[in-house]
Amino acid sequence: MGWRTSHKVIIVLLVPALAGCSIGDVRRPPPDRASASPRPVASLPAPRPVADVDEVRHVGVAVAERYGPPYVEFVDAERAYALFATCDGRPPGRECPALLFASRDGGRSWRSLPHPRPVADNQQLYAPNGLLVLGAEPFGWYASTDAGATFTHHPGVAPPPGLTGPDGRFQVTDQDGGRVVRWDGRRLRPLPAQPGLSRVQDVAEAGDLLVAAGADDAGRPYAAVSADQGRSWQRTAVPAPDGAVGVLRPVRAPDGEPWLVGERPDRTGFPALWRWRGRWEPVRADGHPDRVASAVPVGDGRVAVTGPDGAGIVVDGRYERVDWPVGPEHHLRLLGDGTLLARAPDEIVLNVGPVGNRRWIRLVLTGD
Repeated sequence: MGWRTSHKVIIVLLVPALAGCSIGDVRRPPPDRASASPRPVASLPAPRPVADVDEVRHVGVAVAERYGPPYVEFVDAERAYALFATCDGRPPGRECPALLFASRDGGRSWRSLPHPRPVADNQQLYAPNGLLVLGAEPFGWYASTDAGATFTHHPGVAPPPGLTGPDGRFQVTDQDGGRVVRWDGRRLRPLPAQPGLSRVQDVAEAGDLLVAAGADDAGRPYAAVSADQGRSWQRTAVPAPDGAVGVLRPVRAPDGEPWLVGERPDRTGFPALWRWRGRWEPVRADGHPDRVASAVPVGDGRVAVTGPDGAGIVVDGRYERVDWPVGPEHHLRLLGDGTLLARAPDEIVLNVGPVGNRRWIRLVLTGD
């Protein structure tokens, strides 16, 4: 994969420490969703040495000092949104409304966007499937399909299906033990055929396949694949793992390869892993730590891992520690273009570029 371990390179989103403001995620997930908001912290850690990075993108945006740090959501390596939604440590008011910004060049520059409801409690920001979605209690939800030029209002406490779900054209609803649907850009539409699994927990496109997966109450995994966008399905055997699986997630690696990641029932144990080679093959990880925060396939047959022991990769059947600019506090996920994003309470780390030639860059976003 070309990961660098001897020359550290970093991309970090740092936020300004403002007097009287706690630093934390201004986005609170809607009801019935696991919270991704970190615990507020009182101060920022010392900046990493500039010598450790390939590039520093130090950018100021036009906000007053009284605003707290922003919540930033990346769509891919180039597109991102930033929401300033705390003012003097409180929700925004008429004299200090929520401020929304967008970047189309990886955070090198930011332009202001009109916020459809700038004075509201519990301001939230999401960017799934090319949408821009804002929450503003008690007024409901505002979704844009044109990068913030216009918004459609959706009243209610919970967001409509599809607005805050995972990235990808295909999603799973709660109907009938997990029904696979397709997002057409405006609404979710049921597929012509369903996978035929007793319970579908997740679905993902990977290469030429659409993969649906789940686990039963005894912790046994199962999966089905479709080569025709869900018009027909084939049940596929998933070799039994060492230990039970609570949630089975299909994942597309940046090189298009399908993987299965079997999260343990307690969500902290090292996951079970399978790689698609015309059938599901279990992947060993000799020497792996007992606990993890996240595990993501990153291409070239490798899986990136963060947890209490720091960062590591699974490669050639073993687990290896790596000297990356991410640590125990970072949670990994893949963006739609294969960019690896690591989020911590006070920073975002992006790893960009093609498989085999990836790099880290630091972005410092401050009030101007």
